[in-house]
Amino acid sequence: MADMTRRKALGTIGALAAATTLTPGEVLARSGRSSAGRLKHSVSRWCYGKIPLDDLCEAARGIGYRAIDLLDEKDWRVPASHGLVCAMANGFGRIPVGFNRPDQHDKLVADGERMIPLAAAAGVANIVCFSGNRGGMSDGEGVTNSIAGLKRLTPLAEQHGVTLCLELLNSKVDHKDYQADHTAWGAEVVKGVNSPRLKLLYDIYHMQIMEGDVVRTVRDNFAHIAHFHTGGVPGRNEIDDTQELNYRRVMQAIADLGFTGFVAQEFVPKNDPLTSLRKAFEICDV
Repeated sequence: MADMTRRKALGTIGALAAATTLTPGEVLARSGRSSAGRLKHSVSRWCYGKIPLDDLCEAARGIGYRAIDLLDEKDWRVPASHGLVCAMANGFGRIPVGFNRPDQHDKLVADGERMIPLAAAAGVANIVCFSGNRGGMSDGEGVTNSIAGLKRLTPLAEQHGVTLCLELLNSKVDHKDYQADHTAWGAEVVKGVNSPRLKLLYDIYHMQIMEGDVVRTVRDNFAHIAHFHTGGVPGRNEIDDTQELNYRRVMQAIADLGFTGFVAQEFVPKNDPLTSLRKAFEICDV
């Protein structure tokens, strides 16, 4: 994507996306297309890192996306200039080092206390957080430790209307030893904290690898889920017919539950990135 210039991006989406006073739905309508509108769609920034963020925002909005995911603090306000929002902030802590370690709680809480008010002021509704790796720790101990640490932050999150999203990741392929690798484990943490401002980031790609049975699992744990990520299995590439999940059916099930959060594309495109992003929108727009 070294040749992805601003002019090329604008040529891809047309002049419609430059009219930033229009909503994504209005852009679609003027292009002769329509959206089912039952789900709100987002794009994970890191998957399109070679495209300048402003260009990505313009392209995403022209397709019908309403948000950008996983932005660092310096970029939180960029989507707003394109009629979008930042639906999920990169958070505090790291995937291997998270809330299951009591010796990390003071730092994680301090970082969260700084970030949560700033996210609220920037209009960012969600911040991702992590369990950390097991490192020999039992699942029960990890749940107990994570509850204790997250309970220290959720009162502030409630005060500012920001949701902490504990991400579920696979420990089989991508994140060896990660503890929040099953929905049931994450749900136990959420139930133990018992705050409306702690939910799960349910990554469909990761949970298909770990446990499958995606639609049933989402239905059974719907009350605990604030956000979804996608990705083709295997490989985390396009969510088309090159991979094993029927993403359109999964999205229909999520929409049927009345989901009001965002579904974010988090696949690494093998083909032209913006073409793949458009096709993913068409698959998930139910």
